[in-house]
Amino acid sequence: MTELTHPMIKDGWFSEISNTMWPGQAMSLRVEKILHVEKSKYQDVLVFKSTDFGNVLVLDGAIQDTERDEFAYQEMITHLALNSHPNPKKVLVIGGGDGGVLREILKHETVEEAHLCDIDDAVIRVSKKYLPDMSVSYQNPKVHVHIGDGFEFLKKYQDTFDVIITDSSDPEGPAQSLFQEPYFKLLSDALTEKGVITTQGECIWIHLPLIKEVQNDCKKVFPTVEYAYCTIPTYPSGQIGFMVCSKDKNANLKKPLRSVDPETELKLYKYYNKEIHEASFVLPNFARKALQ
Repeated sequence: MTELTHPMIKDGWFSEISNTMWPGQAMSLRVEKILHVEKSKYQDVLVFKSTDFGNVLVLDGAIQDTERDEFAYQEMITHLALNSHPNPKKVLVIGGGDGGVLREILKHETVEEAHLCDIDDAVIRVSKKYLPDMSVSYQNPKVHVHIGDGFEFLKKYQDTFDVIITDSSDPEGPAQSLFQEPYFKLLSDALTEKGVITTQGECIWIHLPLIKEVQNDCKKVFPTVEYAYCTIPTYPSGQIGFMVCSKDKNANLKKPLRSVDPETELKLYKYYNKEIHEASFVLPNFARKALQ
């Protein structure tokens, strides 16, 4: 069998380089073995085994997940939203083909249905094979998978979902439309009365103008809009943010409406807890000033 190669892996190292999204910096991981290389209908799909971070999923040159640290992002984008809703029963994920958000959604006993719409079935397929701990929930009977464009999918629904989580890649290529006002209007229309959304919100160290733009678009649609963040080693600058919005003008997204006892919390979560929930909205002054 011919050994797999990829143009972004040189001399045994993968380097995440983007002159548009994180110019002048790069994240590098040492590669033990290339596991999968594919050009899907929508994007370049790469999976490799790293020496220190387990299996790594890369889409169009950007790290999406590593087995070592994926839980930080998956838990925060999910539980910030679900614990800000009084009784989430029907939840939708746009993107998230790796299955990590689905896994976290199903930790909530209130959830009766978890729908996922991803444009690229290749992501789901390779995640089932190479990221088994993330994709474990695809077999759950509560899960319903839809392959297609999330923008178009949302047009079919009104007043349907209690929580919608947009687990997208960066605003380039197929994900670009998921960071703009028309998309947020569709989200609002598809939500129930006190519906909550979270979206991937980029990095305060390198994307503040973009974050401000997205925040402004959210405020045109939602009466309550907040920005939170978490740390994660393999995302640009070691940090990723989340836009958290509610249709309820009186919602306090900074304090969880629902929580579990500390012992259960330690069993369910590796990163998230109710104190982290509150702390994630406390921004450093430079970011707070920019997003006022």
